[in-house]
Order: sequence, then structure tokens, then C-alpha cells
Amino acid sequence: MEQFRNIGLIGRAGNQEVVESLKVIKAFLVARGLSVILEEEIAEVLPGHGLQVSTRKLIGEMCDLVIVVGGDGSMLGAARDLAKPGVPVLGVNRGRLGFLTDISPAELDQRLSEVLDGHYTTEQRFLLDAVVYRKGEPIGKASAFNDVVVSSGEVARMIQFETYIDEQFVYSQRSDGMIVSTPTGSTAYSLSGGGPIMHPKLDALALVPMFPHTLSSRPIVVDGNSEVKIIIGAENQIKPIVTCDGHVNIIAEPGDSILIHKKPHCLTMIHPIGYNFYAVCRDKLRWGGHLGE
Repeated sequence: MEQFRNIGLIGRAGNQEVVESLKVIKAFLVARGLSVILEEEIAEVLPGHGLQVSTRKLIGEMCDLVIVVGGDGSMLGAARDLAKPGVPVLGVNRGRLGFLTDISPAELDQRLSEVLDGHYTTEQRFLLDAVVYRKGEPIGKASAFNDVVVSSGEVARMIQFETYIDEQFVYSQRSDGMIVSTPTGSTAYSLSGGGPIMHPKLDALALVPMFPHTLSSRPIVVDGNSEVKIIIGAENQIKPIVTCDGHVNIIAEPGDSILIHKKPHCLTMIHPIGYNFYAVCRDKLRWGGHLGE
């Protein structure tokens, strides 16, 4: 008896390599006698598929496994939609880096067979909710798998803001902004900003200042259950931008506050047996191998 019977497929419909991998996966799953459900955009590029079709929002409710084909950006989008239903997610890499989509096209049949036969590991990764308040009222909300970024939105323009953690004042700062990163996001934009790499199993957040005015401003790692509040200084002349995973932009104003905290639902990621976070880092970040290699 298959552990996974209803399997959803999500991917970047505009990428021909993604479409080719989706065709291979679809044929593999159908040959195995499984029920395959296509996300709407995927269904449009697979004419004559004869399969059930679902919206992105509902596919997590209908499936007991969702396979995401594409790059890390595809997985970020899927994570925001699929965390609440709780459906496990498996990533097939057709992007550039592949920190989150760790099955290569060359090993599709082998790895899919292993997973469907029950040979895999699972990992829980949390997301963030960010809410922008103006005069005490929420004016915008979004979720992030990687990071929430508060930035000036303009090149070489600093903003002034205060940071609080669990209602305790931390500091005021003048900088290009602040990155609040999950462990998942620690190998993304946060890393470019000088933030620490955090193992995905850590229950922690990293606060990474963006080009701060003082050299003493350094990244801070705090408990993952912390509530981070950033208050935009009323004296700022520009309107900062709050961005979640580089996807959703909320325009803030001087005097607004941004509350960031862990989302109540985690994403369940499935990895093939042998998955190793440090090996992924060695590969993607070009770390050195064993001495003598």
C-alpha cells in the first residue's frame, strides 16, 4: 500500500526545463497507479493530461504529498501556501542554487521511488508573519519563509528606526534597513548582508542590519518564538518598504510599526535518505572538501 496516494504537482509553468521534468514526474506517478493533481498553471502547459486540476490554495487540502519543481523561489511560494494545510513537500531542483529543492533531474526516478517506498526523512521549518500597523491599526500583512526585510527602498538612503524584542528595547539605528531571517533564509539574502548561517533545525531568528551607520551594529540571533517590533522613526522623509521573501511589498510610513513573529503552522519538507545540510552548503557555497581532495 502506497503511503502517498494523492500527489500534487507545482512548478514554474514558464520554464521549459521545469515543464520537461513535470512531464517525466507525471508519467512516473501515473504508471505507479497514483492519483496526480495538477496546479492550474501546470495544467495549461500539459495539454491532454486527463488529470484532476486544483488551485494553488486548495491543492494542499487535496493531497498527501506535493512535489515542487523549480528553483528555491518556487519552493518559497509553495511554502507560504502549503504550510497551513500541513501537506509534506518534496522539491525537485530546476533552478540555480537549490538549497530548498534538493532532487536533481538526473536522479528523479531513483529518488522518487525511494520516497514513495517510504525511504525519506522529514524536517519541520517555520515561517514568519509580518504585520504593519499605522496608528494602532493593521494596514498590511504577509508571510515569509526566508525573511522579512524593512528597507529604505532607495539606493544610498538610510532610515532611522527602533528595534524591540519581546517588548524590550534593543537599540535605535540608522541604516539601509533590517533583515529578519529564519534559519531557512539564513543562506539567502541574509547571508549576502553578512548574517550567520543557521542550521535549519534551530529555533531562532537572525536580525541583520543592512549597511548600518555604525560599525558596532552586528547581527543578533534570538529565540525563534520572539516577537520582533520595528518602529519607523517619525522624522524619516521617505517611506520604507516591508518585503516578505522578496515577493510582497507593503509601503510603510514614518511612525508605522512592524510586528514580526513565528507563524503558527510549519512547513513539512521531505528529503531523500542521505540529505546533509552541510553537504548542501559545501556544494552551493563552494566550501572546501576534505584535505587532499
